[in-house]
Amino acid sequence: MHLVAVDWGTSSLRGALLDGTGTVLAEQGHPRGILSVPAGGFPEVFESLFAEWMRPEGTRCIISGMAGSQQGWVEAPYCACPAGLGEVARSIIDIQPGRIALVPGLRDEHAGVPDVMRGEEVQIFGAIALTGLRDGVFVLPGTHNKWVRVKDGRVEGFRTFMTGEFYALLSQHSIIARTLDADAPLDEAAFLQGVAQSDNGEGLLHNAFGARTLALFNRTPKAHLSSYLSGLLIGEELRTQSLKTSGEVVLIGSPALTQRYALAIGAAGVATRTLGAEATWAGLHALALIQHNPTP
Repeated sequence: MHLVAVDWGTSSLRGALLDGTGTVLAEQGHPRGILSVPAGGFPEVFESLFAEWMRPEGTRCIISGMAGSQQGWVEAPYCACPAGLGEVARSIIDIQPGRIALVPGLRDEHAGVPDVMRGEEVQIFGAIALTGLRDGVFVLPGTHNKWVRVKDGRVEGFRTFMTGEFYALLSQHSIIARTLDADAPLDEAAFLQGVAQSDNGEGLLHNAFGARTLALFNRTPKAHLSSYLSGLLIGEELRTQSLKTSGEVVLIGSPALTQRYALAIGAAGVATRTLGAEATWAGLHALALIQHNPTP
């Protein structure tokens, strides 16, 4: 069995060709997120990118991410938490039966307010398969970060934090943007200073203004202010977590983001383990295996 595993997001998509054991045979990435696809254009885009991989008889494709949203190819309704690999596999939506299918996202509730994810659930199941950890906290940094509680291999629940989006807003569109370089490389000392400052009990709305006054009085070099602001925001996020009871935290995402979370969580005395794109491919392979060999 060959599996074409696709993570189709808002601004880009990634694909991998896997053999029956889950080994990656080839990978590709394109700036063809769902927002770039015209109405009714998903089949054409898919075939233009993956027709060669799909040619062998019996090849199947499973797609995760925003391609299953209301703005995507076909809407794949959310699964309610708690949810494990089996529940998600049973809720996969066929686009072309036996050939192309879409993974549903997950939905959780907090005091009557829904929370959702699309694509991250696959990364979590992949991380479980790769690490063997069936209990614990899994963190997926991004524009909208996910903190996920896993118990006995199932997603018990999760919370989303708009940390990445708030960083973009503050560093590009607020008064702070005039005094920092949003693209400056990470300065670990300034970052950890921001993390520590976030725990002063004054709140983010006050602490964020310090990114301006530190520049105003030349207390922090301009090249380090973006790291300080990033530390404030991630520290604010961590302030709401019970890290001391988490054990090892699994981070899944790009090196640039997981490095920052590893630093911040490490400063709290908690160990971390990091995974990248391999978690997505392992999760889609695990879902394909369950679909191929369903439990009676």
